[in-house]
Amino acid sequence: MASTLGQIIPLIIAIALLSGCGWVLYQIYLSFTKMRETASERMGRKNVVFTKDGVRVGIKQMQNEKYVDKTQSYVVKAWNLGTAQRDEEM
Repeated sequence: MASTLGQIIPLIIAIALLSGCGWVLYQIYLSFTKMRETASERMGRKNVVFTKDGVRVGIKQMQNEKYVDKTQSYVVKAWNLGTAQRDEEM
């Protein structure tokens, strides 16, 4: 009986150690998975998406009317600055 117990105790200790190592590795896996999901979510909000082929960067859509207004305002500003300098030279 004592020899049987002497053979079982190292087996129980080995199983406990392996179970402990497995639990630690599983917790590390869960942490990395959570970090990856969080990073992917944050990058998704900034229009960056990770795919199998690499990284895809999206462009925020701007309404055509806003784009034209901004472009037109820059052209008008440039025109006004150009005419102001020409008026000063005369």
